[in-house]
Amino acid sequence: MSTGVKIALGVFAALLLMGGAFSGGLVVGWLMPGDGVASVLPANQPAIQSTVPADVTPTDLQDLFKPFWEAWQIVQEQYVDQPVDDQALMRGAIRGMLEALGDQHTSYMDPDEYNQANMPMDGEYEGIGAWVDVTGDYVKIISPMPDSPAEKAGLKPDDIVVKVDGEDMTGIDGNLVLRRILGPADTDVTLTILREGEEETFDVTIRRATIEMVSVRGEMLDNNIAYIELSTFGERTTDELKAELKTLMAQNPSGLILDLRNNGGGYLTTAIEVTSQFVNKGVVMVEEYGDGTRREYNALRGGLATDIPLVVLVNEGTASASEITAGAIQDYERGQLVGVTTFGKGSVQSWVPLNNNEGAVRVTIARWLTPEARQIHGVGLTPDVVVEFTEEDFEAERDPQLDKAIELLTSGN
Repeated sequence: MSTGVKIALGVFAALLLMGGAFSGGLVVGWLMPGDGVASVLPANQPAIQSTVPADVTPTDLQDLFKPFWEAWQIVQEQYVDQPVDDQALMRGAIRGMLEALGDQHTSYMDPDEYNQANMPMDGEYEGIGAWVDVTGDYVKIISPMPDSPAEKAGLKPDDIVVKVDGEDMTGIDGNLVLRRILGPADTDVTLTILREGEEETFDVTIRRATIEMVSVRGEMLDNNIAYIELSTFGERTTDELKAELKTLMAQNPSGLILDLRNNGGGYLTTAIEVTSQFVNKGVVMVEEYGDGTRREYNALRGGLATDIPLVVLVNEGTASASEITAGAIQDYERGQLVGVTTFGKGSVQSWVPLNNNEGAVRVTIARWLTPEARQIHGVGLTPDVVVEFTEEDFEAERDPQLDKAIELLTSGN
């Protein structure tokens, strides 16, 4: 991959549902800082053009494709409802081919879907405020944003959106489902949710709002412990983090808690920059391609919190870019991870437009590994100290994960 290609992590969308804010690709991301905001191309890197000839079947594949053309001809001659839609058959064949790979992140968009996904969005920064995964059969909630309409409405990680305003979303591309959820502030959207452990689906009506994206929040806790919460890995996160670290480190804290819970991820460059504030040297992430080759990303110099005792809070909503940071900290034993197993999103997708405006193909081209070459995708990170956060804890306004982090830092373990 060219070093000039700017990549962002993951395949999640910011359901601020926020329109064009990060809409050069799905937040976790999409366009890198400096690329501007022009469209909602659902990619982890800028799209490239296909180099495959569109007008000829390669000679070495002609025998392989004989059964396909035989089946095609049978449909043309014998199917009961004639004439058949050749274009629909062709597009269906592409979908089936990509589905046969068994990778939910590799898929096809027909021209109409692709054009819709690239249309500028209205209502920038207006939506429900949740990180979602759009690459499965249905849109899945990764985590609601703090104090967002989604959180206030009770959405939880792993909730699956099966209907929007009563309309079944089965078979509809996740990027287009997002557009159904998008809308102006102070308007309602009703999501039909399938939740693990629940036998029946249920409806949640959410009042959309203008979402303020604040990626870093910090404060001094009791026992002289500094606390920093990262909600995303955005364009301004590194500068905000550095400013907050300078303020907190000036107070000479005895320990630091980095809260990555419900952080759906963000930009690759931001992930490396953030990790470098806590890890002062070495490889912080490895990108592995299908041919076995690897590209390593090293820590940057000048980190502001590379020596202070550190605990990182993670949960099932910790995904992609935040998993890269947490994984590097864990591999180097720079700090302990506390919470529950993370989401497990660590793959790179490229959108390739097909010739003659025939849509686009999204293909997984690489995976991310931790410095010790541990797989993130589909596995997640297991915390050093597993601490659950239950519904009862939430209702009682308790935070056992934060309490354990404080305990570890004050006890010196």
